[in-house]
Amino acid sequence: MPHASCVTLKVEMMNKKVTVGLVGDYSQAVPAHLAIPTALLNSADALNIEVDIKWVPTHEITSTSRLSEFDGLWCVPASPYRSMDGALLAIRHARENGIPFLGTCGGFQHAIVDYARNVMGWVDAEHAETSPNTGRAVISALRCSLVETTGLVKLLPGTRIASAYGTTETTEGYRCRYGLNPEFQAALVTGPLRASAIDESGEVRAVELDNHRFYLATLFQPERSALKGESVPLALAFLKACAS
Repeated sequence: MPHASCVTLKVEMMNKKVTVGLVGDYSQAVPAHLAIPTALLNSADALNIEVDIKWVPTHEITSTSRLSEFDGLWCVPASPYRSMDGALLAIRHARENGIPFLGTCGGFQHAIVDYARNVMGWVDAEHAETSPNTGRAVISALRCSLVETTGLVKLLPGTRIASAYGTTETTEGYRCRYGLNPEFQAALVTGPLRASAIDESGEVRAVELDNHRFYLATLFQPERSALKGESVPLALAFLKACAS
């Protein structure tokens, strides 16, 4: 029998419809791009709501008007994007306007760049993959590549991500070579942007933003669980925020 709180949640959300924009450049060859719609549809079914999912190619994002129809934005894996500026504009729009935001893999990396540039005021902040000779690579090459690997992730107590998972540890999959540069970590994620998950060596694997409806980004790709028929806690939490 469903838990009473789950039944109440479904009743409250019944007949709601949300529109989610997937910020990124779709490719059928990218597993995460196949997984994300499935994760969202499964989560919508669990919440008893309707979700309209639309891809938003980064090169089409030249103004925030392209994003006006969305109740939430998910910045997806597979970067470099066709337009880094377009991806950063979408992330900033969600951050500044309280729009639920989830970033995974490349979305995590570009959320860090946006925050460094537009909150910290580091206008020269860059991503080393696209600007290898920059003097301020807030996203740099990982010491160990995380391409098609899995690893233990520790979810920090009191964080939104720990609440979404209902636990303090999870095992997640990655497909990335770049992450938060340790040189800038202390300045970037001590608030209001905060580290909310770390790996076994203490490296940041997720961040979230204080005083925001839902703003969370992970270096790992939680959406891939949907390809195995499993629920995706972050997709559920994100969609719940979009519907609230």
